Amino acid sequence: MASAALLSATRNRITKTHLPLNLELFSISSSFSSLFSTFCKSHHSFSPPQAPPVPKKVPFTVSAHGLSWQDPYHWMSNTNDPDFINYLRQENSYADAFMKDTEELQRTLFSEMINRMPSKISTPPERWGDWLYYQHIPEGKEYPVLCRKLANDGKGWMKKVVNYMSKGFWEEEILLDWNEIAELYGYVHVGTCRVSPDNRFLAYTLDITGNEQFVLQIKDLRRRIVLSNHRVEGVVSLAWAQDGCTLFYTLCDQNHRPYSVQCMKLGSDSVDNNIPIFVESDSRYCVDITSTKDGKFITVNSNSRASSEVYVIDAFDPKSGILRFCERISGVQYFLEHHDGFFYILTNAPLRTDELSNSGNYYLGRCRADNLHSTNLQTELKIDDLHAWFFPLPSNMCTISPGSNHDFMSSVYRVVLSSPVIPDVIVDYDMSRNSHVVVQQEEVSNICSSANHLQNYKSAKDIEDLLCEKKTNGHKSEASGLKDLSDLYFCEKKEVISHDGIRVPLTILYSKELHRKGQSPGLLHGYGAYGELLDKSWCADRLSLLDRGWVIAFADVRGGAGADSSWHSSGSGLHKLNSICDFVSCGKYLINEGYIHKQQLSVVAHSAGSFLVGAAMNMHPNLFRAAILKVPFLDVCNTLLDTDLPLTVLDYEEFGNPQIESHFHNILKVSPYDNIRQGFCYPAVLLKSSFNDSRVGVWEAAKWVARVREVACSTCSSSVILRSSMSGGHFDEGGRISHCEETAYEYAFLLKVLSTCG
Repeated sequence: MASAALLSATRNRITKTHLPLNLELFSISSSFSSLFSTFCKSHHSFSPPQAPPVPKKVPFTVSAHGLSWQDPYHWMSNTNDPDFINYLRQENSYADAFMKDTEELQRTLFSEMINRMPSKISTPPERWGDWLYYQHIPEGKEYPVLCRKLANDGKGWMKKVVNYMSKGFWEEEILLDWNEIAELYGYVHVGTCRVSPDNRFLAYTLDITGNEQFVLQIKDLRRRIVLSNHRVEGVVSLAWAQDGCTLFYTLCDQNHRPYSVQCMKLGSDSVDNNIPIFVESDSRYCVDITSTKDGKFITVNSNSRASSEVYVIDAFDPKSGILRFCERISGVQYFLEHHDGFFYILTNAPLRTDELSNSGNYYLGRCRADNLHSTNLQTELKIDDLHAWFFPLPSNMCTISPGSNHDFMSSVYRVVLSSPVIPDVIVDYDMSRNSHVVVQQEEVSNICSSANHLQNYKSAKDIEDLLCEKKTNGHKSEASGLKDLSDLYFCEKKEVISHDGIRVPLTILYSKELHRKGQSPGLLHGYGAYGELLDKSWCADRLSLLDRGWVIAFADVRGGAGADSSWHSSGSGLHKLNSICDFVSCGKYLINEGYIHKQQLSVVAHSAGSFLVGAAMNMHPNLFRAAILKVPFLDVCNTLLDTDLPLTVLDYEEFGNPQIESHFHNILKVSPYDNIRQGFCYPAVLLKSSFNDSRVGVWEAAKWVARVREVACSTCSSSVILRSSMSGGHFDEGGRISHCEETAYEYAFLLKVLSTCG
């Protein structure tokens, strides 16, 4: 239940109702509610241009575990209801009116972001077989184009012959153009792209509506046509066999759960060409397929968020069948790779048969491929056993992620380095020579640290003089070093003590020149779910806030990624309150330590991260001044009670199963929609939803807005706006230009409600 501290000020004013116990705690008497409305503590200094929309209320009773309560906005979950569509349009109109006075500011922010972009964007080519593959965004276009060229590495007379033969024909081959698809359908989301081992076919999955119902398309790269007779709907993952014409793929059920592995052979006109290979009938698990890096095996993985069962298929002999590598054990995961006759397995399986678990710690083991079974794992492999190399990082703030590295036998390993103050760097490490070279670094133009930067952009030469160059720790390098912006923007890591004494990592970013201790506005990012790492990589758009004196912070709360899997488990399920308290503690730290003014803290979250922020706002509505919630998961209890919705059953491991009474009460007490506090002053909130979202229903944001306007302080809730895309899906698949437009809109909202427009 709610903490004693939270309830001490309101205990005597609580009115008993027929609501569940946790909802009783926040049901304030009407006299107390009117007191809040009369003496509104809101610092919003503006009035809404028009009255917010008022949706209809339809009686609907929700019951679970002997408790019943009313949900008058349940009707919104019927997205075919014309009243609901009309309501969303009314909210869009209200948002437009609310943001009308920021249009000039939006244009300014958009111009800044566009001017930082290079006119052309491309990735360095990567060799696979005889081809060099790369992507680029043409000048003036929104989306990338996937291309390839024939590698020209002949010598002497052979090189001349190749040059002559390839002239005009092998200049550049366009494999897939996202722009053409977007122009044709108005939306494009390419899920997976896989080139066949013989480089003849491109298999890819395409969503043109935003609902993530991907369609498999196969393009014959020699004839440059899409094979219409091999089109399959509901496909997620892909893997080629080594013959170049046998393709494995996964199919989704009606709840968007990948549950079946199928196989097709190109060139076959048989009606039975799509052959089922594996079916997972348990709705708690999803099926994924992938190829090992050396291409010799295809792994079939039946996964939940905490356990896995793995099967393998010989990619050189796909007709030989499917073999199980490991049987599912609760809480145990396996990830397989293959090299030189051995399977290498990253797992948290117990090291000894008498152990029940491995305390969540992962290790690397291996077994011979011809003796296939997880019980044949050798003991834990040590780093020294692998002749490991250590890649030099320019700073401890850097993250490192692998490139695609298609050529498994190459001695060159490509990685991407990034940090909040280092534009993304692509680096090739040659393991045979123990040397590395900086292949490419993201270009960023018009960077400056002056408060009146809109009129005084520094020249490119001035910017270069400001960039720092890092040494390479003794490793050979063909580049003079990596360039970063740490002379302009300070990035530091702190540890914040949470409610139970746990130290929570907090990354803080701000301009060295423009930050004012105790006076600066700030934006705190949070997520805290699925064991996912909060994205702190380089983002040039942030400069539009940093150069206005803002602080940007990232709270790595429990429930997200940590040093080991216990960081995730201690913030999920029955322990979700920990992640919420972690986030609140980080917000208070930023204020108490003078990073952010006490009335200038805003927050932002996406999808499941909105659960975290929504619950934190209910617990401490006066802590935050503004919030941005994108495709927000807010109606948590009702969603988890509805097993007909996509992903519901799969999310039981993450958020709890409300069919279990103890889980139900835990979910209900923190569910953002069910705990909006009557009469309280809530922050200004921008909610962004998508009508075709198959992961988080568009109604979740709409219901939350309707309820907060109904029960919270009416003055403050007029600064809550809902903007719904009537055509998009869960993921922002807009191009680079539309992304800048959306970010400019969000930043303009923050600058407006925090009254820091300059």
